Amino acid sequence: MKLHTPSRLGHALNMIDGLEAAGVAIARIARRRLKPRPRPGRGATLRPGVDTPLWLALVAQIRPFLRVRGAKALLARELALDPSRVSQFFVRRTASPDAERTLQLLGWLGRQRKSLLIEDYLKK
Repeated sequence: MKLHTPSRLGHALNMIDGLEAAGVAIARIARRRLKPRPRPGRGATLRPGVDTPLWLALVAQIRPFLRVRGAKALLARELALDPSRVSQFFVRRTASPDAERTLQLLGWLGRQRKSLLIEDYLKK
């Protein structure tokens, strides 16, 4: 018996599948290029790098949407963060957000993609 999934959840699940595949590919590349760091202790906060391939995949998908002037500031406002913190996430890659803001980022990315698809459709 196949369970019904709401359409919004289906879109999120599709994004997660894509992120997982991209994360695996990025992890392979990162392992070749980056020197592995000692594994953090149990319960320690992970820092962006080899140990966080899904975060690196999400960053790679969000960065093209942040090229427009003022996009980082608007995203920072939406996430209720300082704009420099958004730069730490996506430009310097020295930090990653908490779980709630990561979920907000996934929603923001979905809206950005949807508006891009609508713009492309209207151009045709």
